[in-house]
Amino acid sequence: MKAALGGGCEGELYLPQGEAPPGAVIVLHERYGLVQHTLELAQRLAADGYVVLAPDLFSRWQGDRAALVRGEVRVTLPDDEVAAVIDRAVDFVKPRAERIALMGVCQSGRYPVVVGSRRRDLAACVVFYGASQRRDWEASALQPQSMAEMLPRLNAPALFVFGERDHTISLDDVRRVRDALEQGRRSYRMKVFADMPHGWLNDTMPGRYRPREARAAWELLLGFLREVFSGAWPGSDRVRWEFESESSPDYDFAKNVRLE
Repeated sequence: MKAALGGGCEGELYLPQGEAPPGAVIVLHERYGLVQHTLELAQRLAADGYVVLAPDLFSRWQGDRAALVRGEVRVTLPDDEVAAVIDRAVDFVKPRAERIALMGVCQSGRYPVVVGSRRRDLAACVVFYGASQRRDWEASALQPQSMAEMLPRLNAPALFVFGERDHTISLDDVRRVRDALEQGRRSYRMKVFADMPHGWLNDTMPGRYRPREARAAWELLLGFLREVFSGAWPGSDRVRWEFESESSPDYDFAKNVRLE
């Protein structure tokens, strides 16, 4: 159902059936806007028992939506503007679930870190193949704080999922995220899936989609959500680091290619 978040912002809300949910997940869309893939992820999470909100981060953008969906234009908004939309989404969901996880994918993978470094009321942050590209490590007028500044300030445990054959994120980039979290004494779970390209969860992109590994990544996500919503992850008195990676001994990032 449509969700009016206020301030000209909107999204799609999905409710689970049955008992009161253990938590809510806010799913942030990729660079293409609020398209089929993001809505399907939200629907799946609702079917798994969560309240799910997929906000349109570009609600107030006045550009060519059709070109955006086709990937012909890229929208890069100021961090503060996007964070304001997400803040509205969090406040909208709060009355419906006690604990909230914020999940970003690809371009939106940056924003769980942006928002999670500012707010203390999130139960978890989830990032799928994002928040690690070189541009995320450079401060700019649109992105005034780099990942190096924000990751050590995360106030909730984080799940990061990467692919070995990602053409936008190298294993060096992955380790840089890991190191920043550990230096900041932040709790995380991180996994690099062997041979996976960028976007392998997206079944609307046949060249990227990998069904078996997509199912495994989904189970990893659900397991993490179950743990954080049940309080199984340590609080401020303890720190947990979990890193798992499989890659080729002759790994060469320069050989990773973009798939459609």
